Amino acid sequence: MNPMRYPDSTKNSLEQRLTIRARQRWPGLADIRVRHHGRFSYVDGVLHERTTLKLCRLRYLNSAHDWGLAIYRASHEDYQDSIFPTGLPFGTCEDALDTACGLYLGDPTAWTQPTQPPQNYVTGSTTKPSGTPVRPGECLECPYLTLPVCRISSHL
Repeated sequence: MNPMRYPDSTKNSLEQRLTIRARQRWPGLADIRVRHHGRFSYVDGVLHERTTLKLCRLRYLNSAHDWGLAIYRASHEDYQDSIFPTGLPFGTCEDALDTACGLYLGDPTAWTQPTQPPQNYVTGSTTKPSGTPVRPGECLECPYLTLPVCRISSHL
């Protein structure tokens, strides 16, 4: 596989996840369109009157779960790297869609709605082995390291 691209299965999963999220959370959108180029996926929203809004660009970070985010800036006609409302530079594709739609569809509650508690994707646990709750962005296994530092695959 070309290192500048990511798997077709991940692209298909991304499109399905974004479509499901748009139907669940964003009734103002009639459709979601996704274009792929290298490690990037460009997400557009189609309004019911068929107007297309460029929303964001997702960067594949070698995981179907974690994505980088760049918000489309209509004033500059470009994409600006951004952080997620959690303060982290990566997040789920659903959170990326919520962040961009919250901006372009005028619903800032997209950034303030409570999210699922962090959990270990292997065990489903929301607490560390010591029994202490996990805070957003914190590694579930390491006692001190946070996710931007700890990327040990067995910890995720």
